[in-house]
Amino acid sequence: MSTPTIVLVHGAFADSASYAPVTRALLDQGHTVRVPAVPNRSLLGDAAYVRSVVEQIDGPVLLVGHSYGGAVITVAGAAENVVGLVYLAGYALDEGESLGALQGGFPDSDLAANLVYTPFPVPGAEDGTDVSVDVTAFPEVFAAGVDRRTTEVLAVSQRPLAALAFGEEAPVAAWRTKPAWGIVSAADHTINPAVERFGYERGGFRSVVELDAPHLVMLSHPDEVVAFIADAATAVA
Repeated sequence: MSTPTIVLVHGAFADSASYAPVTRALLDQGHTVRVPAVPNRSLLGDAAYVRSVVEQIDGPVLLVGHSYGGAVITVAGAAENVVGLVYLAGYALDEGESLGALQGGFPDSDLAANLVYTPFPVPGAEDGTDVSVDVTAFPEVFAAGVDRRTTEVLAVSQRPLAALAFGEEAPVAAWRTKPAWGIVSAADHTINPAVERFGYERGGFRSVVELDAPHLVMLSHPDEVVAFIADAATAVA
């Protein structure tokens, strides 16, 4: 088996730029990397899109998902050429489980009280609902530990998640048939760290590392994240 292409999948309230330091470092190490823009419109639609990107890559793929991106790779990872999954402060859903159901089994994080709901038009249907993080709360709730000036830019350029995604059930859990690795952000105020631990333990992940990191672990601890991803890539190569 050849060295896998590393596909980095961002989560809600973020975009591909959230991986910038990690992407740069992986490229410098000689890895082939792709960082698709996730639509954040629905779990099933987002997973189908990411899977379409993966299936057009020649050779094996290591999928990396941050936050909501973890739920996306859980479904998209069923693609035949996916050889492994890496979760970064992510949701590791089971078959038939939704984000709301998994999150609902644990106490709310600080995120719940700081969400903003706004309508957006859907052609030929009722308006959808976008979910975002209150701009003033974003630096502490979503990006604590990251340079304040950077978090202020991230706050006003965040990519919302359609509310539909929270209730959709995962039709498959790729970690059941593919090796998986996970990082727990122990200082996470967006996802209760217990949610991350539970998903990784349930999945019998090959390696789980806890970092004293905020939700945006890729920006606060890029070196540790790069090393973790590179180790997983080596393991499946």
